[in-house]
Amino acid sequence: MRVLGLDLGTVTLGVAVSDALGMIARPLVTLRFEHEDFQHAISQLLPIIKEQGAKTLVLGLPKHMNGSLGVSALRSQEFKRLVEEAADVEVVLVDERLSTVAAQRMMIESDLSRKKRKQVIDQMAAVQILQGYLDRK
Repeated sequence: MRVLGLDLGTVTLGVAVSDALGMIARPLVTLRFEHEDFQHAISQLLPIIKEQGAKTLVLGLPKHMNGSLGVSALRSQEFKRLVEEAADVEVVLVDERLSTVAAQRMMIESDLSRKKRKQVIDQMAAVQILQGYLDRK
């Protein structure tokens, strides 16, 4: 069974998927939607959940460096609730501090152009979130 990793922004949702064994995360797609139109994001996500046969989604919870929750974390908690209402899946919130920074660093080290990095940063952050979850499992 595959697991999906999600990196939620205000207008994008980076999606990553695990391999069939649940050991390796890879980028899948970046979904785009109007500012905080999470219903539209979910309507795009539902076919992916079905296609991948995912029963678990790992959603980044953006905490402040001191561990407190801000507006972005509250947004993730609301998105979790909406997804669980719309689909028969478990959404696991995981600390995503520095996932985007790690994704950026990895892409720079891979010598990806700035334009290409911008196109895939959300997917790569979702990979970081999902791979961390898979490694802990």
